[in-house]
Amino acid sequence: MTSTDEAVIAAQLGRAPRGVHAIGHRCPCGNPDVVATEPRLPNGTPFPTTYYLTCPRVNSRIGTLEASGLMREMQDRLGSDPELAAGYRAAHEAYLADRAAIGEAGDFDVPEIEGISAGGMPDRVKCLHVLAGHALAAGPGVNPLGDEVLEILGDWWAKGPCVSPGDDDADE
Repeated sequence: MTSTDEAVIAAQLGRAPRGVHAIGHRCPCGNPDVVATEPRLPNGTPFPTTYYLTCPRVNSRIGTLEASGLMREMQDRLGSDPELAAGYRAAHEAYLADRAAIGEAGDFDVPEIEGISAGGMPDRVKCLHVLAGHALAAGPGVNPLGDEVLEILGDWWAKGPCVSPGDDDADE
C-alpha cells in the first residue's frame, strides 16, 4: 500500500485506516475499493471482516440494496437452492482460508473468530457490503451472492473516482 493509497482510503472512510494488510481490490478508476485487513486490529480487537469495502459510492448503493429487501430474497433462495447453498458454503471456506493466510503472514493468533467468516456466511445473508467486498477481492465465481450484488450494482465507478488523494469528504 502506498502513501497515496492510504490517503485515498482515509478520505473514503473519513478516518485513518486500521489494520490494513494489503489492497484487496482496485476499482477500475484506480482507487482502492477493498482492503484486506488483519484479523486483529492494532488495539487488539479481533476483526473478522477480512475484506473491507472502502468506496463510499458503492457502499451507499449497497445500503440501498439492503433496504430494498434483497437480503431476505437471497436468504430465501439459500434455503431452496442446494447449488447456491453449496457455493455460498464454499465462499465461506475460501474466506476463512484467506484470513488464515493473512493471519499466518502477520503471525496473528485470533481464536475468538475461528470458524467465523463474515456477512452471515455460510447459512445467512446478513451484510451485502461484506459479500461484495469478498467478490471483488476474490474475483468472479468465488462468492455467488457477492457476484450477484456486483452485477446489480453495475458500473458504480463510471462517474470517476469517489475521492482523490487529500479529499476531506467522499463523493456519495
